[in-house]
Amino acid sequence: MLLSKGLEVEIYTGTPNGTIIGFADQIVRDLAAFVREPDSRNVEYTTAPICGYDRLLCAIVRPRQQLRAYLQQLGDYTLIPGSTLSLGDSQQFFRSDPHNPYHAYIEETYFTRVVTASIHINIGIADPEQLIRACRLVRVEAPLYLALSSSSPFLDGRATGQHSTRWATFPKTPASVPLFTDHAHFIQWTEAQLASGAMQNVRHLWSSVRPNGDNRPYGLNRLELRICDLVADPIALLAIVALLEARLTQMLESPELDPLQQSQLSPSELEALTDANELAAAQASLDATLRHWQDGRAIAARDWVNELYAEVLPWAKQRGFSCFLSPIPKVLRHGNLAQQWLQQLAAGLTPSQILTQAIQTTADQEQELEDKLCQVLAA
Repeated sequence: MLLSKGLEVEIYTGTPNGTIIGFADQIVRDLAAFVREPDSRNVEYTTAPICGYDRLLCAIVRPRQQLRAYLQQLGDYTLIPGSTLSLGDSQQFFRSDPHNPYHAYIEETYFTRVVTASIHINIGIADPEQLIRACRLVRVEAPLYLALSSSSPFLDGRATGQHSTRWATFPKTPASVPLFTDHAHFIQWTEAQLASGAMQNVRHLWSSVRPNGDNRPYGLNRLELRICDLVADPIALLAIVALLEARLTQMLESPELDPLQQSQLSPSELEALTDANELAAAQASLDATLRHWQDGRAIAARDWVNELYAEVLPWAKQRGFSCFLSPIPKVLRHGNLAQQWLQQLAAGLTPSQILTQAIQTTADQEQELEDKLCQVLAA
């Protein structure tokens, strides 16, 4: 049986040449599927929990199609791939809700470091202790998902030297998050953060992965992977989701698959190693040299992803979704979106030209998926 999966998708709006322009007020007013972010230049939509991958694909594509059609009614506007303000302007914050005190806190504390676009992947796990164990495992492997998804090499019209400028600069909060030993530990830690003011509310836990639920920290029912950049290609996005689901499926049937049991490192050493791996993956994504959580050995991110893919493939085959993993080797061969964009930059294109091409490619791809798959499923 497949696990339930839901995605939170943040995306920028703007012009076909990559200029980012905010329409959050109009979008949220007129389209029920979308909610506002603190800055008006991006909006978010969420898919319902879905087990099947075909239906999940359409749940990803259809809101984007709806939003594109709406933006075209406003003028020559569209959706913009990438996870940072690629062509600018990171020197201004455009409040989407001037009367929201939490948004005011975010602007004053973090400014445009949080004006990013990303994918949050939620996987349903009902048992809270299994969920906490899953968070431990995914936490130490989260840099691999960042390496696969990196799509933010530009900021304010120039290359930054990072493949994921978003994660390199995003203000992880609180600064130090432990590998929780059990549900009680997570509850106690969260209550302490709220009491100290390190977290403003239960949502103010901005780490690579976190336990999620409708009554956090007490009622939990899903793992939320937050580290991924925006993946514009829906097929590549499904592959990343499938890789995560296959790993969690393996973990749920393998009680020994736990960093606190299998690693030669102490919990504090694991935390430090993982934080360093996240920064390395943000810097060079699939080309990064990481340290494996089992024993601290050096390993190339590309090789580690390939090893993980091979390890979980049998679990995906048993449950009938291995075909959705098939794009992973292609990404390893040809690079993620950030690497492709940097190759185009080295070939002489400007960031604006690169974004212009990517916007059209993404729109064409999603239209093809809508025509060939989603309309058939809806019939």
